[in-house]
Amino acid sequence: MREDSSQYSNTTEKILKAALKVVNEETISGTRMHLIAEHADMVQSNVHYYYKTKEELLEGLQEHVLNEFYTMQEALKKKSKDTLQEQLHVFFQQKKQMITRKRDYDFAELDFIVQSKINPRIQGRFQKAYMEWRDSIREILIRFCPDLEEKEKEMIPYLTVSLLEGASIQMLVDKKDFDAEGYFAMAEEMVLKRIESAKRA
Repeated sequence: MREDSSQYSNTTEKILKAALKVVNEETISGTRMHLIAEHADMVQSNVHYYYKTKEELLEGLQEHVLNEFYTMQEALKKKSKDTLQEQLHVFFQQKKQMITRKRDYDFAELDFIVQSKINPRIQGRFQKAYMEWRDSIREILIRFCPDLEEKEKEMIPYLTVSLLEGASIQMLVDKKDFDAEGYFAMAEEMVLKRIESAKRA
């Protein structure tokens, strides 16, 4: 008998959370279906009922990780004022919260980025996610700074995303000494100063 959609969703969520733990402990290359089954407190054949292969499960996990980023970002947007500074602040605040409160998601994202070199499907999802990320920043620039040169509207989103992702890498390799609070405050200030400078040019 087929499960109802809510039970199916709850079970897949349980499997994905178990997969996230395994990826953080073993990395993607060391992840095995039996380890995920153990963490989910399920028999391996039940995990295969929901995800036929490890690749299918990892694709589901990548979507889960990206959706977590998107959900957090949307929640922060709703609480923010409709100004250039507040709307840009959302991106820095979201990334800071992710690397300080949800390190497992952030680590998984970095590991998926490594995997994108050999897996075109993973790479394709990242290309889409990064494009949407940059487009969201570009839309803010177009709305609040319509007279900004096209080159600035194009490059500032790339710069912003690089600053955000750079924080993830430094947190991973130098967690003890990395000052996330100071970093994000300065990175945000740099982007805003660049915008102001470009507006005056």
